[in-house]
Amino acid sequence: MQYLEFEKPIEELISKLKTIEKLNSEGVNTKKTTADLKLKIKNKRNEIYSSLTPWQKVQLSRHPQRPYTLDYILKITNGNFVELHGDRSFKDDKAIVGGWGSIDKKTFMFIGQQKGRNTKERQYRNFGMSNPEGYRKALRLMKMAEKFSKPIVCFIDTPGAYPGLEAEERGQGQAIANNIIEMCKLRTQIICIIIGEGASGGALGIGVGDKILMLENSWYSVISPENCSTILWRSWDFKEKAAESLKLTAENMYKLNLVDEIIKEPLGGAHTFPEKTINTVKKKIQLHYNELSKLTLKELINNRVNKFTKMGKFKKESE
Repeated sequence: MQYLEFEKPIEELISKLKTIEKLNSEGVNTKKTTADLKLKIKNKRNEIYSSLTPWQKVQLSRHPQRPYTLDYILKITNGNFVELHGDRSFKDDKAIVGGWGSIDKKTFMFIGQQKGRNTKERQYRNFGMSNPEGYRKALRLMKMAEKFSKPIVCFIDTPGAYPGLEAEERGQGQAIANNIIEMCKLRTQIICIIIGEGASGGALGIGVGDKILMLENSWYSVISPENCSTILWRSWDFKEKAAESLKLTAENMYKLNLVDEIIKEPLGGAHTFPEKTINTVKKKIQLHYNELSKLTLKELINNRVNKFTKMGKFKKESE
């Protein structure tokens, strides 16, 4: 297990617990000490995770052992997942994965950004940053789901759409904008879940849905704290201040009515208890799908459009 800087006190206690448990396996009675240490670990986790700063939550959202899209899909479907490839125009973008899967015999179209855990995987997945063909692949799969009247689940976890010259030449902005328009009109249920990073248009390209859910330690914003700091202060040194100012946490998003629900993570975060987190997400998908399936297609689309057109505040200047 890798520990972030603010998790070091927990790491020290867990290290002591492992030492005590080793003595116990050698015949030494350490029952009381073990119980005391476990309680201390629980209390320390509660102390740390109940007062996380926005920047610390950004760090948690990027934890290398946090569950990624394929972790959710394969676990939720019990491996009953058929991945589909390509945008039928240019090539297959490995930063976005998608395909058919089932939850308790109900078929869903799963789509999401996929990161890598080591250097080779990160390069292969382009660090979860999609090119235009990734968004076109996602839309192709969404249209397929619509054709067969199957619900869609989108997992959002990206530092942003790929900003390279080639991506811009192939129509990055147009691909994202087209997805937003088409997702508003799709005649099927759409559930979007922000499981890690939800940055800029990269997230919005698969982020229009009937229900927008957000994991407790994820973030959602027009820009990352580092890039915001670079633009405003010409340095990354103010990233913590930027994270605070951007109001990018799940709590902020819920207060602003930009997401419908915050999915609580186990005490210690999704990276500490991945299976528990994935099971919770599975239950939320089933719950919200059951609610959405009661609506007619007309009600579904009207509600979806109204949801997004009501977002944001503005005022008219008096003439």
